[in-house]
Amino acid sequence: MTDLELVARARDGDTDAFGELVERHRVAVYRAARAAVGSPEEADEVTQDAFVSAYGRLAQFRGDASFRTWLLAIAWRSALTRRRRLVRWARLGLAHSWPASRAPGEQAAWADVASGQADAAPSPEQRVAALETAGLVRRLVRALPRRLRDPLLLVGSGEYTYDEVAAMLRVPVGTVKWRVSDARRHLRERLTRLGVVND
Repeated sequence: MTDLELVARARDGDTDAFGELVERHRVAVYRAARAAVGSPEEADEVTQDAFVSAYGRLAQFRGDASFRTWLLAIAWRSALTRRRRLVRWARLGLAHSWPASRAPGEQAAWADVASGQADAAPSPEQRVAALETAGLVRRLVRALPRRLRDPLLLVGSGEYTYDEVAAMLRVPVGTVKWRVSDARRHLRERLTRLGVVND
């Protein structure tokens, strides 16, 4: 059954149909939220909020974009709202510090971004160096302006097409591509100046 068929059934009150939509898109929504807010716990909250909001807005879904794209746009706006709130709380000293670590797979992925390649069987020294590089890259990514950081994280996750990222960020696809390219250029220049990568 297609997403559109499930949406039609959910609009008619079939909660199982909406449950199927949740199952199909839960991981994509969670990863978008995680890219925005960083914390797994906050990403879980954003994911739940996004699905509740989507369920309440099913009548507004016109089918101009895919259901997944429409849902991701809702999730992204919800995540940005939560991120702004977290930043305000952090400034007031009411929130815990921003998460400094990612899952091991993500750390390896960040090391790959820095080096441009993955090592099939790294030595212990290479693993330590990769983790140090991954930490540095995470800090550099966090230091990017939000307009560059958000598209880089979303595209870099491998979960979303450029069209989906454009819908989430409410900018043209060409703008997403330019911002990702610009973010990568900034990171490579900084990593080159730090001696982590070669020209």
